[in-house]
Amino acid sequence: MKAKDPICSFCGRRKSESLMMISGLDGHICDQCADQAQKIVEKELGMDGLSPAATSKAESNGNKKLPKPTEIKSFLDQYVIGQDQAKKTLSVAVYNHYKRLNSKKSAADTEVEIEKSNILMIGETGTGKTLLAKTLAKILDVPFCIADATVLTEAGYVGEDVESIISRLLQVANYKPEQAERGIIYLDEMDKIARKGDNASITRDVSGEGVQQGLLKILEGTIANVAPEGGRKHPDQKYIKVDTSNILFICGGAFDGIEKIISRRVQKQALGFKSSHSKEVQDKKLLSLVAPTDLRSFGLIPELIGRLPILTALEPLDKETLKSILTAPKNALLKQYQHLFALDKITLEFSEEAIDYIAEIAFENKLGARGLRGICESILQDYMYEAPSTKNKTQLTITREIAEEKWNRADSQKYA
Repeated sequence: MKAKDPICSFCGRRKSESLMMISGLDGHICDQCADQAQKIVEKELGMDGLSPAATSKAESNGNKKLPKPTEIKSFLDQYVIGQDQAKKTLSVAVYNHYKRLNSKKSAADTEVEIEKSNILMIGETGTGKTLLAKTLAKILDVPFCIADATVLTEAGYVGEDVESIISRLLQVANYKPEQAERGIIYLDEMDKIARKGDNASITRDVSGEGVQQGLLKILEGTIANVAPEGGRKHPDQKYIKVDTSNILFICGGAFDGIEKIISRRVQKQALGFKSSHSKEVQDKKLLSLVAPTDLRSFGLIPELIGRLPILTALEPLDKETLKSILTAPKNALLKQYQHLFALDKITLEFSEEAIDYIAEIAFENKLGARGLRGICESILQDYMYEAPSTKNKTQLTITREIAEEKWNRADSQKYA
């Protein structure tokens, strides 16, 4: 009887009551208990505790093979126009970071410990800082979140603690610390937490230097106690421990006014103030000359600058670049509007002159890439309102004359 209908040694089910019965030396296990045992092992040990075969299977299901720097840049080129130097810097930094994580399991490299390389991007608004970070997370297929430094305050004050940044990444990773610890955090508006002044004050700089000091341990690497549901901590709360030493931090900010600091530093080398030299300095792209000393003069503390070793500047966008942003990327803005109108069975076309005009407005008003959407919305708003109700309308062409008329009308109404 026992040989014909074996019984699971764990749950007592007979072979006839299960899909499969695995035989051992002194017992049996059914398919349901085997599946439950695998889940327990994954939960208790995580990816690092699995066998090489199980790890390989998990990698094939979820984790992509680490792309080379040239492959990362090629992927970025499809979504981000220009900024070649910044894309090269990011590609190398991200590749080295994840190569560092993968090499940690190698016993031969135990004597050499590669330090983490956090990144600081400096550029005017609308130059593509956030888009670069988002696109990087897409190609690497890792948890990614965007946090804003302006809402952070020193511990104990109204606002968010620096640990709330880790809490957001943990939410994206479905509260699995082992996944969150391989993620990317983009911390925007870093320039807003600059020290408010060099003079001592009777009040604490709780949203400036205090936040910078709070970020030090997280950027370098620490075991952070994160509240499961986010928000403020309290003594009776249970925390999730997250090791931040493997989390890549990409920080960004406009740092408005840092060009003057760079210009003063560059011009110190000149004897006197010759007009030719002054003009030469003004003609240079000053942001590309940014140095750690300039960040210190702007208001970042030296300890924070040291934890952001990779510094890259994004170039201001010219008319040609803005024009390319409208049409060239996979997710180009004009392609999005064409798709919206196509859903109403209307073919939308833009003349070359109309595209030039949109780029000119964004450039003259220093609106950056984000400003392009607002301009297009103003030009197309009436058509988007009327199109769904219009019958027998299959073609819409936006010329420069139409674009000028719609923009001037919208502009005059704003300032009427």
